[in-house]
Amino acid sequence: MALPVYATTPQRIGYYSFLTYCGLVFFFLVAPIFIVLPLSFSSSPFFEFTREFMTLDPSGWSLKWYKQMVNICGVEVTTVCTDKWMRGTVNSFYIGIVSTFIATGLGTVAALGLSRPHMPFRALIMAILISPMIVPLIITAAGMFFFYSKLGLTHSYTGLILAHTALGTPFVVITVTATLTGFDNNLIRASQSLGGDTMKTFFKVIMPLILPGVISGALFAFITSFDEVVVVLFVGSVEQVTIPRQMWAGLRQEISPVILCMATCLVALSIGLLTTVELLRRRSERLRGIKNR
Repeated sequence: MALPVYATTPQRIGYYSFLTYCGLVFFFLVAPIFIVLPLSFSSSPFFEFTREFMTLDPSGWSLKWYKQMVNICGVEVTTVCTDKWMRGTVNSFYIGIVSTFIATGLGTVAALGLSRPHMPFRALIMAILISPMIVPLIITAAGMFFFYSKLGLTHSYTGLILAHTALGTPFVVITVTATLTGFDNNLIRASQSLGGDTMKTFFKVIMPLILPGVISGALFAFITSFDEVVVVLFVGSVEQVTIPRQMWAGLRQEISPVILCMATCLVALSIGLLTTVELLRRRSERLRGIKNR
């Protein structure tokens, strides 16, 4: 909001001081990204700003690390080129997409039940559902490992998908529950009075109105699965290598700028998902008749 023309000098000082403070906080948060992005285009095999790189010398810039990441090997690539990064990408998308669909379905149904005013033990059930967000992840991963070991689900895609589903469901529950807060239940009664059954009322009346919240929760569940490394270390095996696990192994075993290339791609993916969430939020406000001031 702009400062009014009649603002006094102390108000102007406080206003611009607040803007300066917000700018410093924003810079503190995004400064690591500003370092990672350009370094991914460096020709140096080390994490450093070389003299050629800083002076914009073409010899200091290269796309060879991106080529190595996508398994396009050439004579200019001096390190061993394998398909481990692409295999991790495929695994991350496969596990993330499947677990997101399951978490979205379970979370949406749970949110619809918890939104009922006469739901018994609603607060207790909500606390249990969002507990994966509160309990330290290392404890959750260890518990999943011992539980899945008895069921034979460790070192399998099924175990990883179920584990990521448990981690992503709370995000869907929270977002859909927030969307249902302002939902008008008279629309359901009107649909039923006009002869609509339960399924038709859900897909024709309820779902179109809560769809922004459902998609937002699904995006949060997907990015949670896509960024997870602790559970993968406990439950997954060598065959279920994901991008975060490969980046973790790369930092421990081999320091390669390919890690920076993958980090740049993940930043671009996160920006795209956050932009989608913001667009859905604005659409939800328009459907509710809320105008941005």
